Amino acid sequence: MMGRTHALTGWCAGLALAPAVGAGSVHQAVVFAATTAGFALLPDLDHPGASASRLLGWLTGSLSWLLRRVSAAFYALTKGPRDEKVTGQHRHLSHTVLFAAGLGLLTSWGTETGGPWAVVGVVVFGLMLAEGALGDWLLPVSGAAVAWWFFTAPPDRAGELESITGWLGIAVAAGCLTHCLGDALTESGCPFLFPIPIAGETWYEIGPPKALRFKTGKKVEKRLVFPVFVVLGVLLVPGVWDWSVSTVERLFIPPASQQATTP
Repeated sequence: MMGRTHALTGWCAGLALAPAVGAGSVHQAVVFAATTAGFALLPDLDHPGASASRLLGWLTGSLSWLLRRVSAAFYALTKGPRDEKVTGQHRHLSHTVLFAAGLGLLTSWGTETGGPWAVVGVVVFGLMLAEGALGDWLLPVSGAAVAWWFFTAPPDRAGELESITGWLGIAVAAGCLTHCLGDALTESGCPFLFPIPIAGETWYEIGPPKALRFKTGKKVEKRLVFPVFVVLGVLLVPGVWDWSVSTVERLFIPPASQQATTP
């Protein structure tokens, strides 16, 4: 998948998941979804040309280099006799459920230990990742959500920040997992269920039947997948669906009293 599609599917996943973790208000859901959208790009840190690898110049570039080396070594150590003869750098270690869960737990621990500033750091990094893929529109939207929270939150704002540490771990893990599921829909598939052996392979590239897969960056993704998730990403914002339904009812469904008087 292209970076913007990964970020957009992460945004949708975050909005869908937000009520389940207690982020039910609009500003909470937007911040949660923006974080998920950003970290839906992080697994591609194992590719030097990915937006995540280029985000902070030499810093993220160095992290990308390190991740590729660790992933290659880990693949060489764990691959079975039927696994492919590849380097194991891209779409391997960082594209697994284990990586998503581990990074989510690490985020939860780090934000609980580091306090409010660690929370802010994770959110800002996620926003930077998402903004780089989705565009500048995300900054004012997220900024408005943060400002709304600032003026409506209780006086103990530091305590409020600490209360969302659990959310962030879930947001990070959900973003990484959404990335894996998106890659599984492409031609190459994704070995996200490592180390479960499937068809004799430890790193089995999971995906739907080939007829249902699409090429990254081609017509299906650009003209079908991305537009569908754009619409979904708007409808999932808290309150938008209810407003849309009520608007349609007002425009196209006559009131009950009018129906009763119609001969």
